[in-house]
Amino acid sequence: MSAREAAATPLDYEPVAEIKHGQVGIANIKLKKLDAAALEAELRAKVEGAEKLFRHAPVVLDLSHLPQLPDVTVVHDLLQRIRAAGMLPVGLSYGTSENERIARELDVPVIAKFRASYERAAGDAAPEPAPQRATPAPPSRETFVVETIAAPANAIGQIHDKPVRSGQQIYARGRDLVLTALVGNGAEVIADGSIHIYGALRGRALAGAQGDANARIFCREFHAELVSIAGQYRVFEDIPPDLRGQPVQAWLEGDKLLLKKM
Repeated sequence: MSAREAAATPLDYEPVAEIKHGQVGIANIKLKKLDAAALEAELRAKVEGAEKLFRHAPVVLDLSHLPQLPDVTVVHDLLQRIRAAGMLPVGLSYGTSENERIARELDVPVIAKFRASYERAAGDAAPEPAPQRATPAPPSRETFVVETIAAPANAIGQIHDKPVRSGQQIYARGRDLVLTALVGNGAEVIADGSIHIYGALRGRALAGAQGDANARIFCREFHAELVSIAGQYRVFEDIPPDLRGQPVQAWLEGDKLLLKKM
């Protein structure tokens, strides 16, 4: 190409790709004791019991609740066990510098969203736990059309008066969500506060999305695929048959999500 032709050719300054931070559902596996075989068996049972929710679901392994951090070979085996069970481990939760070293050796990321609270400098007082966005639910493989509801800053609740169809996700940030129509199969409704559904719930409802354990879910006709409050969840297979089709409320007592007929 001649200099004249090169000068006449327009330069393309557009980037090949863009990187944007968004909300991605990643479940957190909090390991409470070091038993790789039992872990694989438990996760395999979850996958087989709810394939749509757990099969190939991305997960983060949280080692912060073990009395001692395992060595790199053990962590590698744990990740392989998770994969063998049918889930996809994508990294380790953020923890100590030793935790980060293991992640580097295994060539996996550390996910700051699940920062562990156990890293302390010698003599430091434990800081107040920062509010975290709880894992809203085990991620599905569906693509959602997301609508984050805008409302005045002083709004306590936000009303959504249209049906929420399959593939839609409604998120009421910083407030309760009130729905006057049905939530269809494959749809997802999320609120940082409580969720009130004056119709049928056939999809998923996730209250207390930023970790509010006092949030509740109220539903006039209960057929939920999944309900979650502050990261604790129950799927359709775990829901008592006598509650299906009934007016139901859900709330937390400690780490246990309870359901009862209203």
